[in-house]
Amino acid sequence: MAESEHSYHPGRREYIQIGVILTVLTAIEVGLFYADPPPAVAIPVLLALTALKFILVVFWFMHLRFDTPLFRRLFFTGGILATIIYGIVAATFYFGGA
Repeated sequence: MAESEHSYHPGRREYIQIGVILTVLTAIEVGLFYADPPPAVAIPVLLALTALKFILVVFWFMHLRFDTPLFRRLFFTGGILATIIYGIVAATFYFGGA
């Protein structure tokens, strides 16, 4: 690959900003746990915050944001397939339980 394709990498400032954002999101998750809201509220909010943190880590710290679109598609296709399989297994235990 040509050097110009990978010329941009985030600097120290961007990494610190992402770290602060991840810290704030984690604080919200911990605060939500101690606030003890009903599960119908807490579970979707915690899942959304977890997904957001996952995407931030993958894009910045794994440098997926700066790679070719093929790698991004492969990564997210695998993640989507894994999520579907996890959902099927969880549904099997929930609905087909003893």
